[in-house]
Amino acid sequence: MSAIRRKFGEDYQVVNTNRAMSFSAPAKRKRQRFVEKNGRCNVQHGNLGGETSRYISDLFTTLVDLKWRWNLLIFLLTYTVAWLIMASMWWIIAYIRGDLGHGHDDSYTPCVANVYNFPSAFLFFIETEATIGYGYRYITEKCPEGIILFLFQSLLGSIVDAFLIGCMFIKMSQPKKRAETLMFSQDAVISQRDGKLCLMFRVGNLRNSHMVSAQIRCKLIKSRQTPEGEFLPLDQRELDVGFGTGADQLFLVSPLTICHEINSNSPFFDLSQRSLMNEQFEIVVILEGIVETTGMTCQARTSYTEDEVLWGHRFLPVMSLEEGFFRVDYSQFHNTFEVPTPPYSVKEQDEKSSLPSPGPILSPTLIEGRRRERIFSLDGVPHSDDPGSKLPSKLQRMCSKNGKEVLKTGSPQPTEKASSTGDLPLRVQRLGSLVGHGETENHLRLKPLKMGSETHTQSAGELEHHRKLSAPAPVPGPSLNPLPGSSSRPEDNLPAKLRRMNADH
Repeated sequence: MSAIRRKFGEDYQVVNTNRAMSFSAPAKRKRQRFVEKNGRCNVQHGNLGGETSRYISDLFTTLVDLKWRWNLLIFLLTYTVAWLIMASMWWIIAYIRGDLGHGHDDSYTPCVANVYNFPSAFLFFIETEATIGYGYRYITEKCPEGIILFLFQSLLGSIVDAFLIGCMFIKMSQPKKRAETLMFSQDAVISQRDGKLCLMFRVGNLRNSHMVSAQIRCKLIKSRQTPEGEFLPLDQRELDVGFGTGADQLFLVSPLTICHEINSNSPFFDLSQRSLMNEQFEIVVILEGIVETTGMTCQARTSYTEDEVLWGHRFLPVMSLEEGFFRVDYSQFHNTFEVPTPPYSVKEQDEKSSLPSPGPILSPTLIEGRRRERIFSLDGVPHSDDPGSKLPSKLQRMCSKNGKEVLKTGSPQPTEKASSTGDLPLRVQRLGSLVGHGETENHLRLKPLKMGSETHTQSAGELEHHRKLSAPAPVPGPSLNPLPGSSSRPEDNLPAKLRRMNADH
């Protein structure tokens, strides 16, 4: 135990799942199994009607499939009845010919010498059938009916011997007895292997003779209802144990752990530790191979119900390296130990991994401050609060040359005021971007803006104040109004009156 803890850590606890010992798991009501642990299928056929004659047509297979007690009874009864019938026929021939009254008359020639009652006729039949030939009882040449009966007895005896002895030989050499030395773990486990959730169980071979071309298959027996409303009481689904990779072909010289990866194609895709308690299913395991000594195909079966599947367990190792050989400790074959395993299904884990990570949470005060400070340029990217940084680079250079940071309009009226390019109409912004060094070096002529019935211009502060007054009051709350995307037009960022004035020009 100390060596196991040093190898696997102190957090791992060995759990003995041997059914002969006490187990702390909660007891469940025994459920009807489809396949027993020893591989016997728990299915009985009834109400065959007239189909029972099919068993008689395949009499040899019927006798082989019978239990041993019935085979022995049929064997004894067949020989006993056949011997009595044939001995009676020899006695009848002697009775018809009148040989029974001349049993000790040396001058009389009977059909069969020294047959004068039924016991002597029975002994003659046994000597003939077993080819013992003591020489005391024999057929004479004056009995043609005895010669014909002798030929019939030889043919019938050969047929009965071949049938019954062959049936007993096949039944004794049946490969299903080889399956008694193939072991399956009492429980299946679910844990992670190579970062993936897997259903695992263990198989082993107790004999030194190998199973040639051993192959393993798994079937899930579970009731379900189709979308059309049809109820399937024992629906069978295949569990992939490495069919595509060749892992189902076993080299069974030592105990192997068979692994079924639980993925989107697995029937256990949405199985979690909690849902396992409420599930009702049965996993049938079929191991097939050729017996090396006889060359006959052998099949071993077992099954695991939902209460025999342990979540978060792993099998104890049974292989150890000795001096010159590997040793298998079958005392630890069924034992498991607990390992850290997520209690969620593979479906839940995939959904959690596909969800985007949440962004930073903004306070309502910070959201309101950012809403007030947003000023966007032509491409929709926010700029700094410096008034000079709101102008295009060419206009900034022109303003720096004259020592002024205002734009003079073309109207000579003293009431005209300048505005920043971020709040000017789109045509004015385009004109500012096209200004060269040789055109109106430091000034830009702007057309008068028509506001109602009079022409005037506004400063940047007044335009900003007007935009704030015309904007609707923000709705209180922590949510931030969506920013304009890069695909929206720049005119949509201007106030409503400026958009109408821009449309007039």
